[in-house]
Amino acid sequence: MDEMVDLLDEKGNYLGKSILKSEAHRKGLYHPTVHVWCYTSKGQILLQLRGKDKATFPLKWDVSVAGHVGTGESLEVAAVREVQEEIGLKISQLELEKIAVFRTENRHSESLMDREFNHTYLCRLDARAKLQKQESEVADLRWFSLNHFKEWVEENHTDLVPNSGGRYERVIEEIESRI
Repeated sequence: MDEMVDLLDEKGNYLGKSILKSEAHRKGLYHPTVHVWCYTSKGQILLQLRGKDKATFPLKWDVSVAGHVGTGESLEVAAVREVQEEIGLKISQLELEKIAVFRTENRHSESLMDREFNHTYLCRLDARAKLQKQESEVADLRWFSLNHFKEWVEENHTDLVPNSGGRYERVIEEIESRI
């Protein structure tokens, strides 16, 4: 779905302008996204297998929930909305714990350049929570042990969306400090 997103400068500051997400990607303009990593107190992490029709990294394991922040939308509202859309859970903003902001750049093709600031959150869940994947975006949802995910990251496993800026290591470190 195409939506309006706010434009950012190379430091992540809002420019007071918005553009269609497709145009931001086509022109390689910075914009905000949210990433929500769901985990359990028993050391499990929820990963999503990106849908086969995704323009970027189809059928690769990735963050539990990710999405674009709509124009004028707060980061936390976007994160709560994306959690409900992609995994079918209603959470509150109070369940989100912001851990970092990562600037990422990925050229996927001549007409698709992702330049994003990923506002990254943790959200503790119960592994028994009833998950409902968004069919158009998500091929699968699966709980993995944090140790399994850590091994994948260490071996740069090809089933994962490529790691950039040490973001996977930071997420692992942050979750380990909470379990």
